[in-house]
Amino acid sequence: MDRALQEFPVVIIGAGSTGAALACDLALRGFPVTVLERGEVSSGTTGRNHALLHSGARYVVHDPASARECFEENRVLRRLAPEVIEPTGGLFVALDAADLDYLPEFLEGCREAGMDVRPISPRQALDQVPALNPQILAAVPVPDAVFDPYRLTASWLATAQAAGARVLTYVRVEGLEAGPPPAGVRSRAGDARARIVVRAQSLASGRELVFPAAVVANCAGPWAPQIGALAGVKVPVVPSAGVLVALEGRLANKVINHLHPPGDGDILVPQRQISLAGTTSWVAESPDQVPVPRDHVERLRELASRLVPAARFAPLRAAYSACRPLVADNVAADGREISRGFRVFNHGQSGLFTVAGGKTATSRAMAESAGDAICAFLGVERPCRTRVTPLVSYRRFRADPWEVQGIGK
Repeated sequence: MDRALQEFPVVIIGAGSTGAALACDLALRGFPVTVLERGEVSSGTTGRNHALLHSGARYVVHDPASARECFEENRVLRRLAPEVIEPTGGLFVALDAADLDYLPEFLEGCREAGMDVRPISPRQALDQVPALNPQILAAVPVPDAVFDPYRLTASWLATAQAAGARVLTYVRVEGLEAGPPPAGVRSRAGDARARIVVRAQSLASGRELVFPAAVVANCAGPWAPQIGALAGVKVPVVPSAGVLVALEGRLANKVINHLHPPGDGDILVPQRQISLAGTTSWVAESPDQVPVPRDHVERLRELASRLVPAARFAPLRAAYSACRPLVADNVAADGREISRGFRVFNHGQSGLFTVAGGKTATSRAMAESAGDAICAFLGVERPCRTRVTPLVSYRRFRADPWEVQGIGK
């Protein structure tokens, strides 16, 4: 670990893909990093997504900046973490005349995002994916892939741990206070530059824990507003809820997308021996209370069967919901209009940052941007290394027992 940075302890709240990638980024830069997670790793939004390593094609018309981010990070992650990625490829397929009308705009958007995509005939598409609806009118191959959300997150964290970071699970953050730590409280990295103190509780033992920090990064996803509120700051994150349906069997060997503007039930994703159909979208009141409406499940199965008819008869393995942490000042009706881009918020001289929005597919880019902002805030120069550093295997990740670290009070 870089001795010059020992006086700048960083606490990251949240061990989903965003917090894990940022832990990796900052640890590789040489910072002493502690990650706090109130549950298990990737147990929130990350562990409930549809596991798509986006090509960016879904966003090329209405959100081109997000499309370019996804396309670039798709290529980077394939290099860094091939162990957790399956390069399935994807198809966008047209089902009706309206879809054909959308095709020229879609192709132009792909080219502007840097994707060299060209339509293939319906016959060629059916040769590649025999389970497709035989009535499709057009098809466009795109460089989609799929990944394992837990294993990717654990790979980020294992790489961070190899660089000296610690990861504490089942620790709930209960307070953020400005100023140096109370007398008698120590941290691994020392307290010389502490600007903010994190108060937490071990959910395993009930013990109170205190973490002095030069910087705290709020990476709590849809729970980011609650963490911000502990410091008296407002975080403009909208919890956009959605339902996903897991159908038994690998119904297609590629990611199948409906060639039309983003909407409900426009994707079917192969993931091991199941197929994930999604998603719906609405704005939830709380990320802790998101239902799985029965009519959403039925609608997703029906829409998936338009892409792959076998989806109508495949046994239902599971139906679940989660909240996307979208950045927006105003709440839209269903969240569809909100950009899938990300933002890094510096909440002033307190040392509190929030990293929100984005997708698991862009978590590395989010971490690089946040890491650059944190370095600028602290007045240090340490380059990002995550773009070129292969990730350590997820098999090497183990959560650190807080008792061994000698922290708390």
